[in-house]
Amino acid sequence: MSAYHPPIDDLTFLLTQVVGLSDVLTTLGSDVESSDIAAALAEAGRLAADVIAPLNTVGDRTPPRLENGQVVTPPGWAAAYQRFVDGGWNGIAGKPEFGGMGLPALASAAVQELWHGANMAFALCPMLTQAGIDLIGHHGSDAQRQRYLEPLTTGAWTGTMLLTEPNAGSDVGQLRTRAVREGDHYRLFGQKIYITYGDHDMTPNIIHLILARVEGAPAGIKGISLFVAPKVLVNDDGSLGARNDCRPVSLEHKLGIHASPTCVMAFGDEEGAYAELIGEENRGIEYMFLMMNSARLNVGIQGVGIAERAYQQALGYAQTRVQGRVVGRSGADLAIIHHPDVARMLAVSKAKIGAARALYLEAAALLDRGGAGDPAALMRADLLIPVVKAWSTDLGCEVASTGIQVHGGMGFIEDTGAAQHYRDARIAPIYEGTNGIQANDLMLRKIGRDGGRTMRQLLEAIVAVAGQLMEQPGDDLPAIGTNLAAAARALGQATDWVVATLDDDQRLALAGAVPLLELTGIVAGGWMAARAALAAAQAQSQRMGDPTYLDAKIVLGRVYADHVLAAADGLARRVTEGGRSIVSIDPSIL
Repeated sequence: MSAYHPPIDDLTFLLTQVVGLSDVLTTLGSDVESSDIAAALAEAGRLAADVIAPLNTVGDRTPPRLENGQVVTPPGWAAAYQRFVDGGWNGIAGKPEFGGMGLPALASAAVQELWHGANMAFALCPMLTQAGIDLIGHHGSDAQRQRYLEPLTTGAWTGTMLLTEPNAGSDVGQLRTRAVREGDHYRLFGQKIYITYGDHDMTPNIIHLILARVEGAPAGIKGISLFVAPKVLVNDDGSLGARNDCRPVSLEHKLGIHASPTCVMAFGDEEGAYAELIGEENRGIEYMFLMMNSARLNVGIQGVGIAERAYQQALGYAQTRVQGRVVGRSGADLAIIHHPDVARMLAVSKAKIGAARALYLEAAALLDRGGAGDPAALMRADLLIPVVKAWSTDLGCEVASTGIQVHGGMGFIEDTGAAQHYRDARIAPIYEGTNGIQANDLMLRKIGRDGGRTMRQLLEAIVAVAGQLMEQPGDDLPAIGTNLAAAARALGQATDWVVATLDDDQRLALAGAVPLLELTGIVAGGWMAARAALAAAQAQSQRMGDPTYLDAKIVLGRVYADHVLAAADGLARRVTEGGRSIVSIDPSIL
């Protein structure tokens, strides 16, 4: 597997020139400077490249094992995690009163890509811990915040989310884990599956956040409550006591992310696992959904990170592999990167990665602005989050698959490392709500809830950028603007059809939910690619920045317009015309 080169230049340019890092810091009233974040990004890149990335192959080939009720992580894992914690990286967005750095979500998002690009299986652990911090911070009692937030924020302990059961996947309303009241706490009895980092040897304690049903609660999702249960009980003075009645009983054997211990967890084999209620009974799903924006954003970042790593692997191979005569070139043998089709695969991959990176940064900036009291920013973030999650994770699979294709037969050989990226990427479209669920969310909750108003406002912003580009000199920028405007029209037509159809035939509308999300992704990504190209042209006119990088940003914007935005009309027709053939299918013919 090739070395990982953190995309610091692209992240820095997008943060400072496209999504408005300085404005976000001002809006939040932060005393942090953009230069401070740039320095932190560079330092995180060194840790990612030098410490975490080299373990990617190690973990894939030496997965965790379960010994006497304890998960043992791959060689080097615990030491790397300690380096990660010692650098304060686990608490980058955490509140300073609990040991965090207090940086905005925008900075945290950029740094997270580095961890996922370096080693997706490793980065899953702190990602899930952040979800635990969010939940307890927003919905826990004062005592729970005091007990759990500081060690979670610093990374001294890690956190998990336990939702899925053998009989209840995405339909969590069917879960059977029981919670029995016992004084001021509860005892849990049940089993959870697919629990990422449900157990490990990197920290002395793990804080489990668990969905369960209190005895006598209503059926379905209305009767689900949220609990916190530590692996090791915590004494009043913060010291650790006895082991709680929860244990890993097996490890899942997975297609990818082999180094991430995915556990089957049992609760209540003996007296029942000690647990504390978070918030009120029967509001567990409500609490979980309130923190889904950040969780789904993080998974989208994961997709971009693994796409970047797979692209780098393919690029390195294409630059050195010599095979076949290059049409139109004479003389010495040339590497395969000079073949038009290989150049196409790499260019389209790089253009889409850059667009997806800019889009997740835009979404993070909107969350920061929304948290500072801007309701319009929060509405737009809500609209974009399912797109970031689904479109970016599909992109991770696509680019990893393309990377194998660039390698040719060698890509199918495990020794090159290209196959691992594909195997690792494949889980991301599935968890945190499958991408089909994200598409339904986009259509029903985000477009349907306000009759398409937020989407139309986004389209107005996109068309405005397209207009700016069409007024620029030269060929590339006007072409980008023209293609972007056409794609925005297609999305607008699809949105109008969805709004009109939802009231009459929801099933027909939902048959086009996935192509609608893909269409939204490529148009929103095109908007970001266009903004980046425009910012690059402005920097060129002011003789600022690296000319080679800026030229590439404009060229890749043109590649995106020609090869990605060109699909918009076909996707719009799939939304508006493709549903009838789906809803009319008799399942017996399938």
